[in-house]
Amino acid sequence: MAYEDEIIVSWVELHRDARYLSHLLHAKGPWKGIIAVTRGGLVPAALVARELDLRLIDTICVTSYGAGEGNGAEQAQGEVRVLKPSIAGDGEGWLLIDDLVDTGRTAQIVRRMLPKAFFATLYAKPAGRPAVDLFVKEFKQTKWIYFPWDIDYQFATPIKEGGRVVAGPA
Repeated sequence: MAYEDEIIVSWVELHRDARYLSHLLHAKGPWKGIIAVTRGGLVPAALVARELDLRLIDTICVTSYGAGEGNGAEQAQGEVRVLKPSIAGDGEGWLLIDDLVDTGRTAQIVRRMLPKAFFATLYAKPAGRPAVDLFVKEFKQTKWIYFPWDIDYQFATPIKEGGRVVAGPA
């Protein structure tokens, strides 16, 4: 798949979205604990755990990207592999947290392993939406999402001092 557009999610936006997700999840609890889908779900899971005062946190370690770990379509072509299962049995009473459900391939595998867990993500794309119970924002399938841990914030030289404009009005 070719990505037509991209977006950078800031730390502030991610934190705000995680707090909102926590608000929605609080109304659906109580919860035994959280299962974070690594690696992307680790940060959202930590934020949700703080907001809901949950101390029992497990991980399910899954990879769905190719060996290159680049961005774009080449990533999505990799085989989905479970590197470490969860200790949460069938998941009943547990929150399953990830940052994004994209194609839904990884989510479907995790769902089969933890069929009774409540699956919540910060962000969803249309192909993956059916695999999760709750999400905060939806993005187009063709949008590449950069998370705060994917980017490096750097000083921008002012225009007057020779700084470049990398994007202008559409």
